[in-house]
Amino acid sequence: MYHKLQYISQGETIEEQLYNIHEALDAGCDWVQLRFKNQTEKDTFALAEAVKFLCEEYLANFIVNDNLYLAQQIAADGVHLGLSDMKIDEARAILGNTKIIGATANTFEDIENHIKNGCDYIGLGPFRFTTTKEKLSPILGLSGYFKIIQELKRNKLEIPVYAIGGITLNDISPLMETGIHGIAVSGMLTESDQKGKLIQQLNEKLYANVIV
Repeated sequence: MYHKLQYISQGETIEEQLYNIHEALDAGCDWVQLRFKNQTEKDTFALAEAVKFLCEEYLANFIVNDNLYLAQQIAADGVHLGLSDMKIDEARAILGNTKIIGATANTFEDIENHIKNGCDYIGLGPFRFTTTKEKLSPILGLSGYFKIIQELKRNKLEIPVYAIGGITLNDISPLMETGIHGIAVSGMLTESDQKGKLIQQLNEKLYANVIV
């Protein structure tokens, strides 16, 4: 089963991105989603290659945000597709069955379609307002997650669902109680000056009710 904590990278430059990702990996994060928007193809490729090397060194999952062909080119572990990106079944036809394909969702209907088309995990959000994304879908809050997870159960649909969007440490326990699989964080981890301690606290809450 997939790790319960995903880090979505931040940084305006290659150097900032690499620094933030290296710090997260060093602190114990084992799933990185590379998000490097509005950059040149050359810079994005250079960064992705370097991040792949880092993730291999730390035995971490490496997912590329939006850019399927880049994920294919550098043999990343998979790709994460937004609601307006390439369709999941098309991506699956290109990447094959061994790669991870994640997708963004905001409603039960989104998730239902993604499952039908062969998606592996869902990034469901936003939980609350976040400045990380420019075009924000309707905010879900705790009640939104609860309703959607209950709807999935009623329809006997199973897929790992990650909450995303402005999540804080205190949100994790109530969020996990809704039945989600894990969380994806960006700013919370990037801006922390005690990343090792934070990841330990996050994992304690994420795995609190997991029987080993």
